[in-house]
Amino acid sequence: MDPVVNQADALISRSRASGAKPAIRAFFDEPTNTVSYVVHDPSTRAAAIIDSVLDFDQAAGRTDTKSADEIVAYVRANDLQVEWLLETHAHADHLSAAPYLQNGLGGKLAIGREIIRVQNVFGKIFNVGTEFERDGSEFDRLFADGDRFQIGEIEAITLHVPGHTPADMAYVIGDAVFTGDTLFMPDYGTARADFPGGDARELYRSIRRLLKLPDETRLFLCHDYKAVGRDEYAWETTVGAEKAHNIHVHEGVNEDDFVTMRTTRDATLSMPKLILPSVQVNMRGGRLPEAEENGTRYLKLPLNVL
Repeated sequence: MDPVVNQADALISRSRASGAKPAIRAFFDEPTNTVSYVVHDPSTRAAAIIDSVLDFDQAAGRTDTKSADEIVAYVRANDLQVEWLLETHAHADHLSAAPYLQNGLGGKLAIGREIIRVQNVFGKIFNVGTEFERDGSEFDRLFADGDRFQIGEIEAITLHVPGHTPADMAYVIGDAVFTGDTLFMPDYGTARADFPGGDARELYRSIRRLLKLPDETRLFLCHDYKAVGRDEYAWETTVGAEKAHNIHVHEGVNEDDFVTMRTTRDATLSMPKLILPSVQVNMRGGRLPEAEENGTRYLKLPLNVL
């Protein structure tokens, strides 16, 4: 028995029975293939923003807030009150815009408490000084498995789903689950597990936790890359569809076979093009490194490490 999954199951059932479902608006950032979400309670207008994107031109070393400003405009046009800025993990493919959004819209910034482990690993890789606190204090809330919170009157619960990274969290909000990088659309498969702290066996077990939820549960994914033969981007599916059709982890795929497949596949993948700038920023809660004595901020490029 998994008591946290059982609690999530019960929460989803209550949401469906009562009709207290969150309203969900997706924002797709094609340069990073990332989906951000604004989730709100229609009765109170309370909202959460999940996995926001700060635009980054790596060649020029410039950031921009165009993507985040689309979220700001939507929130203000719909008179929403942001209570939470949720990160599913410390992303390796885009910079988070959470501090920018928090400054303009408010809300508490939250992530899984295993971000401390990620900070320790990457703090060493980037050789950051003692000014970088490796205790998660850059965030307002560090969630553990099974922690509860609310968005207005809509109940929510956290599921710790490590494997892609140690800190991955899925957020069950009403009848919807925001899975982060654990799962992709059924025709594309699952997340990689070869980053520092990643583990294919943990990923399999995390996915199996998610797939114990009711078949009709809506799943909202963090990325889409358009599988071969599919012309449109997609980021919403269901537990039932993943169980039946996910090409990597459908029912009948055992743990050892998944680990062999995932490990073999990951060995062929190149690093995400923004991993080095992204992790440096996201381990700081989306904040850029402090400016040096000349007033300029710098991102490091460690050689021959990853």
